Formats: sequence, C-alpha cells, structure tokens
Amino acid sequence: MMTQEEFMDVKGMRAAGMTYAEIADATGYHRTTIAKWIKTGGPPVRRVPAAERIVLTGRWQRRIAELLEQQPALLSTSIHDALVAEGFDGSYATVVRAVRTIRGPRFRAAKAASVPIETAPGAEAQFDFCDVSADAAAWGWSGTLVCFGLILCWSRWRHWWFTTSEDREHTFEGLVRSMDAAGGVPRVGRTDRMGALGRSQGRRFSLHPPAVAFAGHHGMTIRACQAGDAKRKGKVERPFRQLREGFLAEQHLDPPTSLGQLNDRAVAWLDRRVHAAAHRTTRVPPAERLAVERPLLGPLPAMRFDTAYREPRRVHPAIPLVSWRGVRYSVPTRALGQTVEVHQPVDSDVFTVRWAGQTVAAHTQAPSGSDDVWDPTHHADAVHAAVSAATGRHLHPVPPPPPPPPEPGPDDRGRLTVGDGYDVAAPDLTVYGDGCGCTGQMVSS
Repeated sequence: MMTQEEFMDVKGMRAAGMTYAEIADATGYHRTTIAKWIKTGGPPVRRVPAAERIVLTGRWQRRIAELLEQQPALLSTSIHDALVAEGFDGSYATVVRAVRTIRGPRFRAAKAASVPIETAPGAEAQFDFCDVSADAAAWGWSGTLVCFGLILCWSRWRHWWFTTSEDREHTFEGLVRSMDAAGGVPRVGRTDRMGALGRSQGRRFSLHPPAVAFAGHHGMTIRACQAGDAKRKGKVERPFRQLREGFLAEQHLDPPTSLGQLNDRAVAWLDRRVHAAAHRTTRVPPAERLAVERPLLGPLPAMRFDTAYREPRRVHPAIPLVSWRGVRYSVPTRALGQTVEVHQPVDSDVFTVRWAGQTVAAHTQAPSGSDDVWDPTHHADAVHAAVSAATGRHLHPVPPPPPPPPEPGPDDRGRLTVGDGYDVAAPDLTVYGDGCGCTGQMVSS
C-alpha cells in the first residue's frame, strides 16, 4: 500500500506535468490506482481490525517476550510450536512479525556471494562433530557431550547422534548408525582433517589404517577438506546452527534426563521439523528426496563393522589380573602371562576379555583407581592353584589341631581323674591323726 510520503511524491510528479503512465513506471504502482488516489486526495486509511479478530493479543505478545528472554536465539518455528501447544491459533507468519519486532533480523548480508555445490544422488555425505558440553552443563550434566552429524548432500536428509567422545571409535559408530538409518552407503564421505581418522602433512591428509579398513569394509571413500575450506563442508556445518538455535534451545525449556532420551528426541525432532518440511534450497522435503536417493546408495555390508574398543593386554605372569583403564580385573589362571584382547563396545560400561578366540572374562568397568576387581570363580581358582602348586615344596596344608583334653577333677565315685588311662582312689588322711602324724624324730631301720 502506498504511504502518505509516497502519495506526496506522486502528487508532486502530477503537478510537474507527468502522466499517470509515467508516474506508474517511476513508482511501480498501477496507473489506474494512481489516478484514483489523485482524484480522491490520497490513499485510503489503513484498516484497523476489530478487537475480537486480533490473534496476537497482549497475552501472546508477553509469552513471546518471555520465551525470548529465556532463550534469545530461539527460532520463530520453536516459538510458534510452543504457543500452539498452549492454545494459540494464529499463523507462523504472525509469530515471525512479532519476533522481528522484539529481536530484529537474525542474519546480516554476507561479505561475498557464494554458489551452492551440487552433488548427484548418492554421491556424497558430509559428517562432523559439534561440541554441546555447555548445553549439557546447563542441564546439570557432567562431562563432555558432543553431537555427531551426517547429511546426505543431495536429499539433505540428516542424522544426529549425541555421545560422550569424538575419538575414532565413536566416529565409526556415528557413521554406521547414520548409514543404517539412511538405508545405504554414499560413495564419498567428506569431513574435515580429523586427527582421529588420519594425519596431516601440509596439504596432504593420509588416513590411518583403521580408517582405511572402515572405508574398505563399506565400499566408500573418505575425503578430507583442505584447511580453511569451510564452505566445501558447509552442508553439515550450517545444520549445526539449527541444532543449537532450534533443537537444543527447545531442550532448555524441558531438559532431558538421560542420553537415550536426548537421542530419541533428536530423531523425532528431525522427522517432524526437518525431514517433513520443504528445504529452502531444493523446495522438496528431505524425506521425499531420500526415497529417490536411497536406491542409488551403495548396499549396507552383510556384517556390521565392529566399532568397539579393541586393545591387546598382557596378563600378569603370577597373578591372573589384566589392567584396563586404570583398574586390574581378573581372568582365569590358565591365561597367566598370555596376551589377551579387551573388547568394549562404544558407550557401554561392560567389556569382555578374549583369549585364543574365546571370551574368558566379562566385567563391568569400575572407576579409575578402584581396587582389583575379582570374579568369585577366578578368585577361587587362583587360590586353589596357588595352594596346589606349593604342596611338597615350601608350603604344606596344616590340619586343624585336636581338641584339648578335659580338665582333671573328681567323678561321681569320689575318684580323681588324672587323665586318659589313669584312675586312682582318693587317699584316706584320717589314719594319721591330727595334722600329718609326723613326730619329727628320725626312725632307724
């Protein structure tokens, strides 16, 4: 609608002798509209809707301001969902206008123009980690929290997995989970120069042998971007902004209580808010494009890649204990001095000890610095083996001592019991008279 200032300009143009067609070309309004407003003396007054038709009442305006005060970076889509859950029946555009009035625009113009990098269906996926430990600390959690993210470049289908580390084993686990969820393997997996996957030498990046084995197992290629080339991996970097400003901002309103709950919420949020909505670039929901892309992905391997921690350990030569992460754990005595393999799945506190292709022990991981952890069977075995090996040398089993004999004393017949095998009659002292009957004189024979 033409403003009052624009009408004054139009009026001045008309007074200068310009035709309606010339004024229309200069202002962008239709010549019939300009002629009508010139004749009526100005544009119509802005319509004011009736109070009962106003959707964004003072109550909802205050609620929007309250949500933005709690989370200043909260997206308008998150605010609209929260209001709808509380009974708001207005449109998303209404909420956007209110949010912009309070917060202003979110983005500024870029310094330079860029062109999207197009990829064919099934050709490439990008993956990376995002550190969200600050959000976990705000929920009262301790320790590190990271999010592994993967996106199929053609369909824009995403997968997020929250975990506690970004080492090589967790990277492999995130890739396996993402490809299982997508239903196939992309030809190329692109990431930055992760130290967990390889080593940088100038512009050259060489994969570590485990990463080569992982790529070969899945029939894919792992490629690293050049240093400073953030735009080449922008398809996975930009969604992390939505992770922080959208998903995690909503979680602060109702913090999760466990890692499993957080991952379940992430899957549901992506399905509802990302995969079912039209993408801004492709104009098609990622779920629909994934249905087209999935047959063009490589097949999943028949056997799942083992992403667990696997490390060799030497059992103590005399005591059946093996060290794992600062604590010693028991194994059978037959493994004394042998090299065993400790196998612990990612994000599990239970590990097994393998020897000669067989599992010989299973333990629950104890906090670092704890005392030795013994399996009762292993302990009994070790004690029996130690005693048996010492018999005939410097140690002998000692039988328990016999019970002591009863104390001497008179029995029911007035006899004095001296001990086993002795029974003596009590002496009669009355034959000696008073005292002992001794005269003190020597008697000669």
